Amino acid sequence: MLLKELGEFGLIERIRRATPTGRGVRIGIGDDAAWLEARNHSFLITSDLLIEGIHFELKWTSFYALGYKTLAVNISDLAAMGASPAYLILSLGIPVDFKTEDVEEFYRGIRALASRSGVSLVGGDTSASRRFFISASLVGHSPYRPITRGGGKVGDDLYVTGTLGDSALGLKLLKKRGARAKEKFSYLISRHLFPSARVKAGTTLARERLAKAMIDVSDGLLQDLNHLCKASGIGAVICEEALPLSRAYRTVAGKKGPLYALTGGEDYELLFCLRRRDRNRLEKIKKRLGVPVTRIGKCVPAREGTKVINRKGEQRSISVTGYDHFRNKR
Repeated sequence: MLLKELGEFGLIERIRRATPTGRGVRIGIGDDAAWLEARNHSFLITSDLLIEGIHFELKWTSFYALGYKTLAVNISDLAAMGASPAYLILSLGIPVDFKTEDVEEFYRGIRALASRSGVSLVGGDTSASRRFFISASLVGHSPYRPITRGGGKVGDDLYVTGTLGDSALGLKLLKKRGARAKEKFSYLISRHLFPSARVKAGTTLARERLAKAMIDVSDGLLQDLNHLCKASGIGAVICEEALPLSRAYRTVAGKKGPLYALTGGEDYELLFCLRRRDRNRLEKIKKRLGVPVTRIGKCVPAREGTKVINRKGEQRSISVTGYDHFRNKR
């Protein structure tokens, strides 16, 4: 079978089934981060790849922004499990014709976010490469039980932090207009180049034991919702009219409406399940999350699948659900 037929997530599932679970592994392959134990302590670790021409284009992003985003996307994985980041291991494949100043600028971007989020760069590796290749692994911890993707129940509400679709729309503008788009569409472009990892929201939801299942929206709302539903053994109904859209998004999206919010990736917002009886508890601690949260739907029996309904209660047909590295082309 070709990879383009199997798909990214089919490949991950095959790797998971073929990989034995070692000692001290509480959660292994399949969630936002691994949960490991060592003697009387536990920690979480996640990793990510960013490859030139696949995840970014140097013609429209700066090395500083790229360093910042490298760390942000890994922090977001830990936030999705209610954890705080601590230690970064960073390996780079660097073309030999890069300037020293370019690489230093990349590390300045890393340092800018690391200093604000309490992260220490503790090691890594470098190698010559034909294109810029970034491999980051981030270790974190949580004093509370990590939130997995598998705790959602039928009847739970579905919430999301922040706004959706801004990053995907920003990327579309960069592709269409290049660096010139940064002047006119600065907010949307910034949301793509400098994502916000919702650590405060994730750790607060974990501490208060409010989120029963959680995932960060990296591959698109519908794609990541499907991951959460599969892990929890449930289905979901999303109300199109409830999706939180920024003013900039509404101005630019036009006839596409909420399409980018449903299928666009790299928002790095948190999608989580909350028991209905906990609505008032969430309302009381909302200000402590550091970002607005919006109820966008509910969890239903798995046999009902995942669907989006409009204001009339009619199901909306959407052909694209999100990004898959082996099936999609950016």
